[in-house]
Amino acid sequence: MAEPTPPWYDDLPASLAEAWALLVRGAADRKHPFHTPAVATIGADGGPHVRTVVLRGASPPARRLRFHTDARSAKATELRARPRIAVHAYDPGGKIQLRLAGTATLHTNDDVANAAWKATKPLSRACYRVATAPGSHASDPVAALAEIGDGDEAGRAAFIAVTVTVVRMEWLYLAAAGHRRALFDWSSGSLRANWLVP
Repeated sequence: MAEPTPPWYDDLPASLAEAWALLVRGAADRKHPFHTPAVATIGADGGPHVRTVVLRGASPPARRLRFHTDARSAKATELRARPRIAVHAYDPGGKIQLRLAGTATLHTNDDVANAAWKATKPLSRACYRVATAPGSHASDPVAALAEIGDGDEAGRAAFIAVTVTVVRMEWLYLAAAGHRRALFDWSSGSLRANWLVP
């Protein structure tokens, strides 16, 4: 017996709504596959650099995602130089892939960064207290974790909240009844939505 198709299966607006609902859930639920998407930046060498981040926020009305990073990281340096960014999320259980492209904004000492820091748990804050930049060479694993200080605000200067304004979203749903792929594009200032060949 064939599995039933979801209500958004042949519906572009409903597919877009489902995509954003999954991103919102991913930001809130650390067990959801969308909680840890991959992001790609453009390195100083001109090549793509990909890494996993933790999705901390998703706002459908603003078409915005949020994750955090260290101000001293290569990721932050790359985004300062070239704010174009790509995000990839895949849910193997739901058989849904999202590919997003957008523009990153780095927040250091503004309301976005302050609110994000305030909501950050102590264990996460410890990541920003390390004495040297992420990716730096260390003599051993213990030296790599040497901290600049303790206390609630130690590491705040290294904390950045990154928001991504989504300009393009590609949706792919893998189904036995037939895959569904769609493109949602806001690059012209208004939404253009089209089905794509899977």
